Amino acid sequence: MGQEIERKFLVKDDSYKLEAYAHSHIVQGYICSACGRTVRVRIRDNKGYLTIKGASNDSGTSRYEWEKEISLQEAEELMKLCEPGVIDKIRYLVKSGEHIFEVDEFYGENEGLTVAEVELNSEDELFKKPHFIEKEVTGDIRYYNSFLMKNPYTRW
Repeated sequence: MGQEIERKFLVKDDSYKLEAYAHSHIVQGYICSACGRTVRVRIRDNKGYLTIKGASNDSGTSRYEWEKEISLQEAEELMKLCEPGVIDKIRYLVKSGEHIFEVDEFYGENEGLTVAEVELNSEDELFKKPHFIEKEVTGDIRYYNSFLMKNPYTRW
């Protein structure tokens, strides 16, 4: 059980695809998307995950996160219990300095949105921003997946 510390950015072009060393397809839903806590079911390629997240701190940089791998069959069954709306995205992994940026290209009702996240060990940890990074949106609730599920990007 740990603390997730991450920063989130908009992406200005698709050059990250050429720099990515891996990518995967992610479909996820939310059993609970209440303010201050979420319970997420994720299918990433052929694996399932159950994740519980707590409320973010004031800056939106840090929050409690617990994740457990579950079987694909369990994840598919739990997806049936999720609230309406689904997140569908391709995640690209791009190394920048000592860090890995997870670049999510959204599909479906969030088509046109691409967001990059970097996980850190502390809130003040320095990192090298890749050239495709644009505006920082850390703490902007509109870019939380649980918000995008209910208020898709294409409706903004």
